[in-house]
Amino acid sequence: MNMKHFFRRKSSCQVAKDRLKILLISDRVNCSPEMMELIKADITKVISKYMRIDTDHMEIEIQAKGSKGGRNKSPSLIANIPIIDLQKTAKMP
Repeated sequence: MNMKHFFRRKSSCQVAKDRLKILLISDRVNCSPEMMELIKADITKVISKYMRIDTDHMEIEIQAKGSKGGRNKSPSLIANIPIIDLQKTAKMP
């Protein structure tokens, strides 16, 4: 696996495409983009107590997943958060 591709920044086209996908998904599950950003900020704040994360490549989305029967679709929060480094000691409040 080439590490150069892992740390590459997304193009503005890819960022716009990702934002549009988030907007469409959040509209389906009745969650505004502003709410998604608040969720992302809160998750970042909590996880940052325990490890350094790459917020530029962090992805948060809500997906509607069906049950085994396929009738009930409940939203699921999916987070992809690249970890840069684990902290030796947790920051205590």
